[in-house]
Amino acid sequence: MLTLLTLVCVMLTTVQAQTSQGELLADTTITVGGVSFKMIAVEGGTFTMGATDEQGIDAHKNEKPAHRVTLSSYLIGETEVTQALWKAVMRSNPSEFRGANQPVEQVSWSDCETFIRKLNKKTGMNFRLPTEAEWEFAARGGNKSKGYKFAGSNRLSDVAWYWQNSGDRYLPGTDDDYDGNVISRNYCHPHDVAQKSPNELGLYDMSGNVWEWCQDWYGYYDSSAQTNPTGPSRGPYCVYRGGGCESGISGCRVSTRYFYTPNDYGSSLHLTFSGFGLRLAASAPVVSSLLSLNHGFLSIDYIKAP
Repeated sequence: MLTLLTLVCVMLTTVQAQTSQGELLADTTITVGGVSFKMIAVEGGTFTMGATDEQGIDAHKNEKPAHRVTLSSYLIGETEVTQALWKAVMRSNPSEFRGANQPVEQVSWSDCETFIRKLNKKTGMNFRLPTEAEWEFAARGGNKSKGYKFAGSNRLSDVAWYWQNSGDRYLPGTDDDYDGNVISRNYCHPHDVAQKSPNELGLYDMSGNVWEWCQDWYGYYDSSAQTNPTGPSRGPYCVYRGGGCESGISGCRVSTRYFYTPNDYGSSLHLTFSGFGLRLAASAPVVSSLLSLNHGFLSIDYIKAP
């Protein structure tokens, strides 16, 4: 007797761009185990990565030198991976702060790799973590960028949950007033995804809410122009980006970069450090291959014999 394991639907919606090879690139909605998520098309382009002028004196040493990067087109998650999607794939939820539409947190880089392998097996697609360059280009708004300091605005509260606004009450002041004990007592916590304004590409929460792992091993920048960089070939640390709900204002900037060991997942927010989450990415060819299937709609039943 056959047992239905899961139903996966892939819907291609508005065509957004073409790749350099002329392949159509479209926003894509995927449903796994009853949980839908949207991938946003990012047209490839060239941008300045790192400590650009609008970052001013807040830029850290490891954001320098600013350098030119050229990227091919790709897809990136409209939001962080939610707890509902993680549970649909992994059948567990490691998050400290529970809510189906909240971002999954308390996951290591290695946990994310396991999740993505299982998701790819279920969907037949080729999801991955975004490279650090892809993450920053998308956070800046891609080719639609208006040069904001944060992902979608120069006013952080419009686009992000961070230390001042993510708790029971608003905490006034500046980063000079940052006090971990006060933040903890204020129950600073992640919120449902997509509650703040999106950036120029329609992406939510790329500043604040939870930190997001990138694919790259951590390394220093140099001034040379690069095309589709992927970071060092190996290393002890992986890159994470974006800021969390407990982060200072500077930590939520589009160029801020940090690193952590791949098997660590971050501590409880009650210790004033939010756990890590993730945002999915996929390369453009996966889209063109799906466009030829059933006029842009793919429905797959995964069936297993007992």
